[in-house]
Amino acid sequence: MSTPWHVLGAGSLGTLWATRLARAGLPVRLILRDPMRLRSYEAAGGLTLVENGQASTYAVPGETVDNPAPIRRLLVACKAYDAEEAVARLAPRLAPDAELILLQNGLGSQDAVAARVPLARCISASSTEGAFRDGAWRVVFAGHGFTWLGDAGHPVAPAWLDDLDAAKIPHEWSTDILTRLWRKLALNCAINPLTVLHDCRNGGLQQHQCEVATLCGELAELLERCGQPAAADNLQQEVERVIHATAANYSSMYQDVANRRRTEISYLLGHACTVAARHQMNLPHLSQLQQRLISHLRSRGLPSD
Repeated sequence: MSTPWHVLGAGSLGTLWATRLARAGLPVRLILRDPMRLRSYEAAGGLTLVENGQASTYAVPGETVDNPAPIRRLLVACKAYDAEEAVARLAPRLAPDAELILLQNGLGSQDAVAARVPLARCISASSTEGAFRDGAWRVVFAGHGFTWLGDAGHPVAPAWLDDLDAAKIPHEWSTDILTRLWRKLALNCAINPLTVLHDCRNGGLQQHQCEVATLCGELAELLERCGQPAAADNLQQEVERVIHATAANYSSMYQDVANRRRTEISYLLGHACTVAARHQMNLPHLSQLQQRLISHLRSRGLPSD
C-alpha cells in the first residue's frame, strides 16, 4: 500500500495536486481546519478539477486537523503566513519519518516550519504551474508549468517522486533549490507589487520598463550579496520574458488584493528588504516599493504584514 498523501490547504495548488494524485489512483487525504469546513466539503462530494474545459470530480477523503491517524507525507499548500501555525497544529500527528513538501511562495516560511518540526524532513518546492479557483472545492488548471523540489540539507531525492510521474506532475529534483527559490522571489518582487500599484495585468508593466529595470538591478545586487549569483544572472531579461509570456494574467498578489485577501508581502518584498537591511545594503527603490505597497494595502483596509 502506498503512503497516503495528506494535503494541507485546499487552495488552488493544493487542490491541483490532490486531484491529479487521486486521478492516478494514489491515496490522498485532504486536511480541513474544522468540522464545519469538513461538512461543507463532504456535501460537495469531493474536489473538482477543470482541465481543457472538462470538469472531473474526485472523492478525496477529508478529515480535520484533530484526526488521530499518523501522517508520513504532508503536502503543505497553504499560504506562507499560515504555514508555520498550521504545521505546528499537526506536529503531534507526524510520524518519526515524516516528510513535508512546502509549496509556499517567497522565503522565510520554510525555515519557520522546519524549526517547528525539527525531526521531520522538509522539502522545498518552487512551482510555475497556474491554477485558480472558480468555486468552492473547484480548481481550474490554467497554465501547465513545472515544479522543482529540493532539500538543501539532504540532497538525495526521495523515492516518492515516482508518484509525481504517475500523477503527470512535471517535476525535477534540484540540488540547488535555494537558487530556484531566490530566483522566483526576485521575479515576484519585480512583478507582483507593481501590478497592484499600477492596477494592471502583468502585460501592463511593459509601459513601466524603466521602473522594472531599476528594480531588477537592485534585486540582482541583493542576490549577489546573498551568495546567489546564478539567481541574479540575466534577471531583467527573465522578468521581461515572464511579463510578455503572462501578459494577459493577473499576478497572484493582484488577485489577493482584488479579492480583499491578505497578501504574502512579508515573504516576498518584506523578506528581500529584511535581508538587504541585514547586509546593510542601500536599495532605495526596493525599499520605496515596499513602503508604497504597505501604504496602498492600508488604504484599502488590508493587512500590510
